[in-house]
Amino acid sequence: MASSRVFASRLASAMAPTTRVAARPAMRAAVPKRTFTDARAAFRPQPLQTMKRQQPSTLLQANARQVFANYQSRRQYSSEIAQAMVAVSQNVGMGSAAIGLGGAGIGIGLVFAALLLSVSRNPALRGQLFTYAILGFAFVEAMGLFDLMVAMMCKYV
Repeated sequence: MASSRVFASRLASAMAPTTRVAARPAMRAAVPKRTFTDARAAFRPQPLQTMKRQQPSTLLQANARQVFANYQSRRQYSSEIAQAMVAVSQNVGMGSAAIGLGGAGIGIGLVFAALLLSVSRNPALRGQLFTYAILGFAFVEAMGLFDLMVAMMCKYV
């Protein structure tokens, strides 16, 4: 409502050089006033209507069975380009997942480098340090095997 008054006054000021009498809005638009009781009436719960459950047709049921039977088998791609794109994306996924194998190799090297350094500093603890080194090697190797598993899943699943 305020915007209509502003528009009318701007229109009147724009027309003022051409006319002697400024145009003014003839009347204000009637806006109904809302009260608290009106707002409460809007939130009153409406009576619920019970809907009758409809049985799907047999044609629809047969269609649904056929669609879900098709999804159970692996999706076949119709064009050679789509098959090539799937193969390329599998190879890219396998390659990017296999980057972590380099990290496993670096980790194994660091574990045994630390073993050699610590044994050279204190040869008396060689047995205990070797046990810890084998435990560290097992953890790093397990992470490498998990990474290899993810790479193979990218390629073959």
